[in-house]
Amino acid sequence: MRRLLLSAILLSSLNVFVSSQAIAQARQLVVISAPSWSSETGKLKMLSNVSGVWVQHGHEVAVVLGHGLVWGRGLQPNPKSGPKKREGDGRSPAGIFSLGPAFGYAKDPPSGCRLPYRTITEQDYFVDDPNAKEYNRWVELPRDTSPIQLWRSAEKMLRSDGLYVLGVVIDQNVDPIVRSRGSAIFFHVWRNASTPTVGCTAMAKTDLLKLIRWLDPAKKPLLIQAPAPELPELRAQLESPALFSISATYREY
Repeated sequence: MRRLLLSAILLSSLNVFVSSQAIAQARQLVVISAPSWSSETGKLKMLSNVSGVWVQHGHEVAVVLGHGLVWGRGLQPNPKSGPKKREGDGRSPAGIFSLGPAFGYAKDPPSGCRLPYRTITEQDYFVDDPNAKEYNRWVELPRDTSPIQLWRSAEKMLRSDGLYVLGVVIDQNVDPIVRSRGSAIFFHVWRNASTPTVGCTAMAKTDLLKLIRWLDPAKKPLLIQAPAPELPELRAQLESPALFSISATYREY
């Protein structure tokens, strides 16, 4: 028992160190602010660190969220209070998150894209079945294999409504993936300016394209997304990664 407890403490400490390093290295921020936990819309700003000063790039743009916000499993320490992300709750994750690859229906990435890019095919699914070993992972199925043979639920990436014609994976609930704590979270194209998502963050295609062209993996971009009253504390972690303590209950919530 003592060995298991020591291993858990060491793993938690390592995760805290890695996360504080990721936050300290960020030179680009995507900051999304919403009025409250129940908000279904928000505003997005792009910030670049120029000689130690965060400078806004371009104009603020409108986004739609899920049916409100909840604390997601990101790079921030365990929140002291507030609702937490659960599979199927239809709410967008709040917190600090790294970003995964861009994706889209086109064979080639859009011009100016510097993120890794993944072309969506007919066989691409993002697994949201909490009991599957592939939970919260993007899987390309072999041809002639149906997702219902493997999982109770999975998000088909090649959608008929075109919402995923362009997007970016948000690294929510990763490293490690915890069952039922949320899956398949993206930036993607919205239906319109007033229709909420089921947990992602969406915007006009033109704004998403500008965001993708601006993001530079070499600058270690991060997403900070939260109700406005929570943003100052999250932003403070960028200036003082030492806010992470070894005793923190990190990302096991």
